[in-house]
Amino acid sequence: MLLFFLVVAGLYFARPFLVPVCFGGLLAMLFLPASRWLQSKGLPRGVAILLCILFFVSICAGIIWLISWQVTDLTSEASHIEQKIKDMIKEIKGYINKNFGISSSQQDQLLNSQQQAGSSITQGILSVITSGVMSFLIDFILVLVYIFLFMYYRTHIKKFVLQLVPEKQKNNARQIIADIQKVSQQYLTGLGMMIVGLWIMYSIGFSIVELKYALFFAVLCGLLEIIPFVGNLTGNLLAILMVIIQGGSMGMIVGVVITYAIVQFLQTYILEPLVVGAEVNINPLFTIIVLVAGQLVWGIAGMVMAIPLLGIMKIICDHIEPLKPYGFLIGRESKKKTGLFGKLKRNPSTKS
Repeated sequence: MLLFFLVVAGLYFARPFLVPVCFGGLLAMLFLPASRWLQSKGLPRGVAILLCILFFVSICAGIIWLISWQVTDLTSEASHIEQKIKDMIKEIKGYINKNFGISSSQQDQLLNSQQQAGSSITQGILSVITSGVMSFLIDFILVLVYIFLFMYYRTHIKKFVLQLVPEKQKNNARQIIADIQKVSQQYLTGLGMMIVGLWIMYSIGFSIVELKYALFFAVLCGLLEIIPFVGNLTGNLLAILMVIIQGGSMGMIVGVVITYAIVQFLQTYILEPLVVGAEVNINPLFTIIVLVAGQLVWGIAGMVMAIPLLGIMKIICDHIEPLKPYGFLIGRESKKKTGLFGKLKRNPSTKS
């Protein structure tokens, strides 16, 4: 228990150092096949890695441009949205006056008494946002540097890991490294493809519902998918809030909810099995546990990296004999297929 708490405390206090390193390592494994392909075409390793990093930066810049373009259109109606919010506040005040007997003037007095504190809170929020943006830019540059270095010195790092294990375990260590690379690449590539699929489906659904700035909310819901369970739901709640602000009917709200339900169904039963696969085979209990723990230790970054890091941990446990029970505990217990396709697959007479 003491060792466990020391490890958790170390992860928490080393967050500014470990988060960029882990992001850099995961993304380096993602771009490794592309780098090898470019090297097979005759490019030097450094040039191939730089091209992969430029491609990654271009994707990030394109997403930021798309979001900023939609946000610019959204801010053009800021006065209209502000008026809608004021009308909603007025309705809320009327409801409080009618049900609790607190007049509008008394409510205004209560709000005015908090105005000074509210202004200081606002200034604090602005300073936090500014420092957060600066910290994000620094971490992003660090991630790019780590991607380059991890990919450039990958052979040296692999030799170092193999030197740590006994001679009898070297083949097992090579298999662990190969499986970790495979799972990381498949999960991250599949996640990117799934986000693009969510953009398309949400754009179609929100456009049918006639939600304003449907593309913006579709992109937002898709990007938030990097935080499992929580992110997608948060994006749809924001879309429902936008419907309320723009004065949409109950039918529009129901339409957004139906769109969310259909997309979740397609994502769970079609997209995830197709593009992500079953390589990161973690049961839902530990998925929730690792998401909560990741948020507590590393914040939003911990929630983003929780699933692939736990998948890597499961691979290590599955290949080391004393740790296999932990890998079994984290993973899902395989079940025999009892449906029509499962029966046909098991029936020898169906084989040609």
